[in-house]
Amino acid sequence: MKSMTGYGRARMAIDGREISVEVRAVNHRYLDVNVKCPRAYNFLEEALKKAAGERIARGKVDIFVQIIGNSTDDVVVKVNIPLAQHYLTALRSLSEATGLANDVSLLTLAKMPEVLTEEQAEPDTEKLTQDVVSVFHLAADEFEGMRGREGEKLADDVRFRKQTIIGLLEQVEARAPQRTVEYREKLEKRMQELLSDTTIDAQRILTEAAVFADRTAIDEETVRLRSHLSQLEQMLCDDKPIGRKLDFLVQEMNRESNTIGSKANDVTLSKLVVELKSEIEKIREQIQNIE
Repeated sequence: MKSMTGYGRARMAIDGREISVEVRAVNHRYLDVNVKCPRAYNFLEEALKKAAGERIARGKVDIFVQIIGNSTDDVVVKVNIPLAQHYLTALRSLSEATGLANDVSLLTLAKMPEVLTEEQAEPDTEKLTQDVVSVFHLAADEFEGMRGREGEKLADDVRFRKQTIIGLLEQVEARAPQRTVEYREKLEKRMQELLSDTTIDAQRILTEAAVFADRTAIDEETVRLRSHLSQLEQMLCDDKPIGRKLDFLVQEMNRESNTIGSKANDVTLSKLVVELKSEIEKIREQIQNIE
């Protein structure tokens, strides 16, 4: 089980470039990948989003890319021949007009403004994309490791809450039959007070107690809740993304606990149900972090 939050970073020098990739993620209902890189490298975005989608199922993911080029291969020197010829013609005219020697050299001409210009070469986008994606995967390895460690902590906490719920459920199941016995005794006592001079109809008391027991029966709810807890443990052992499934399962657990609470009709049971719902809510809060 993995957490949705995590961080990873990798840096590598490839073909004279220093490539740095950072991966950060926080909770999100779906997968939302944002790539942030220098404008000149916007062509990397699609490939990085695809690579992220192959490794991450859910979360708001930010990928930061930095590329520092140290290679002279990235620079192209261009010669403006027409401009150089204009300079040369102008210098010849100046020599003739002034009577000075025309001693223009190649170096002199090359130093004239805009004759030689430097431009950034167009990168090999396919090769650079492969290089950046390879560095991304190194960062993603560290990112996944952190998410896995956080996921283990979340799983341990959920298991602890699950065991607490099982303990509370055992108390609920033990209390439920006693509640019916106490109701029957209370009903018999009230009838004795009201009908002190009249013979009490024991059959009527049994019938009333049976109706009460049927109306407040929680056997089905406790069985389903135990089934949900069993499914919870199975999901925690799954190596696939389970966040959404867990969210749905906890909703069902909460529904069963609400039904038990509505049928409680007993102070002790009501208190147990409050504790039960509190633990389920704590699980719900934790699984919001699970991929």
